[in-house]
Amino acid sequence: MGTIKPWLAAALLGTAVAFGPAAAFAAKDTFSIGAVLEPPHLDPTAGAAAAIDEVVFINVFEGLVRLDERGHIQPLLAESWTISDDGLTYTFKLHQGVKFHDGTTFDSADVKFSFERAMAPNSVNAQKSLFAPITAIETPDASTVVLKLSKPAGQMLFNLTWGDAAIVAPESAGEAEKTRPVGTGPFKFKQWVKGDRVELVRNDDYWGDKVALKEATIKFIADPAAALQAILAGDLDAFSNFPAPENLPQLEADPRFKVAIGTTEGETILAMNNGVKPFNDIRVRRAVSHAIDRQVVIDGQFGYGTPIGSHFSPSAPGYVDLTDRYPYDPAKAKALLTEAGYPDGFKTALMLPPPGYARRGGEIIAAMLAEVGIKAEIVPLEWAQWLDQVFKNKAYGMTIVSHTEPMDIGIYARDNYYFNYKNPAFNELMAKLDTTTDQDERLKLYGDAQRMLAEDAVNAFLFELPQYGVWNAKVEGLWTNRPFQVNDLTKVHWTE
Repeated sequence: MGTIKPWLAAALLGTAVAFGPAAAFAAKDTFSIGAVLEPPHLDPTAGAAAAIDEVVFINVFEGLVRLDERGHIQPLLAESWTISDDGLTYTFKLHQGVKFHDGTTFDSADVKFSFERAMAPNSVNAQKSLFAPITAIETPDASTVVLKLSKPAGQMLFNLTWGDAAIVAPESAGEAEKTRPVGTGPFKFKQWVKGDRVELVRNDDYWGDKVALKEATIKFIADPAAALQAILAGDLDAFSNFPAPENLPQLEADPRFKVAIGTTEGETILAMNNGVKPFNDIRVRRAVSHAIDRQVVIDGQFGYGTPIGSHFSPSAPGYVDLTDRYPYDPAKAKALLTEAGYPDGFKTALMLPPPGYARRGGEIIAAMLAEVGIKAEIVPLEWAQWLDQVFKNKAYGMTIVSHTEPMDIGIYARDNYYFNYKNPAFNELMAKLDTTTDQDERLKLYGDAQRMLAEDAVNAFLFELPQYGVWNAKVEGLWTNRPFQVNDLTKVHWTE
């Protein structure tokens, strides 16, 4: 908050008329945007935190394909592709003349390296399972990549839109990538001031359409009051996921700003560790679901959010409305707890990561659980602590988190995932979905999967996280909706 923007420092040094037309003009190709969470590092192929993608994916790193704002697959490093009739061979034609930011040439060997690195036994890729269907990667020439699959994979192209499938070069991949990322994107990494911001600069040698912004800064501000002040004072030009929804009416009334409420792919859940007592008992999990009034939780988010009854976005094709499966019913919750052997309830820890939806929702949910005898001790965690204790080591009872990856219901079939959900029938369903290419049949299978998770009360499904966008009224090109976890700055520009 106390640092001078690079463009302002340059203006002050270069001219005595610091606030004249020249300085105002210079500001038109710089841009600052707020983010709630600072990423643990900057390599999207080596971490589960959504905050990594929000800073560097699409901007610094690119994949073969990408999603647009509508959630549709678009070409990126691959200019085109074909899929064999049996669904077992994907052939990608790559753009030529592409270079990484360090000047090394991008070609098919880099794709092969990136995917084999992600698939390796010692891989640290958080979404390693995305690559599981691939049995061989062929590079017949520098601009062609052929993926051979063990079975048809209806989600294969979609999987390649994730930041975990970003292409890296062998010359720069590794630990250095975490602090000085080198990609092929329209922005190059400039510097990371830990605890404060990441600075990007335009890649003037970019292979595609050049971006309008000469410099872009992602500023990390977790405190809602500080985020509001930064927007009002003009220290930030935008906040794509504004953490203070209670202040949106104030900003909507101010002509200096545009407020856009959009959708995300963020299924917000009260996750329960199915592998430990008492949550290994389905009656307890169902009791928890009946103890929660989703609408009250949403009201606690200042009325923003769409109720969900399973792990699926209401905006996605194949969505089934299951919000009536566990209506708010404290008496039913108490009866189920008694049946499960907990007539007086029990004690547990409710571990909450930093985002406002988790902290606000946690207070409300803890009070509701107390009404049925469940004493949930709130344990606030920083993001790195949450990733270590909850996500990695599964040392928790309950937590609140939003899963922002698109169409990610398949995570419930993963071995050793932090939910500890183990259901062979669900795994078989996901395996069938993986090999099904007929769209109507896929939608039916998605519906079956949603119903199974709801019946098993794996987690208490709360709401789909909204995106609260706030930006300077003279800025265009930011996304209202967020179908995947990025701050795409490639089309951002000032109108004057």
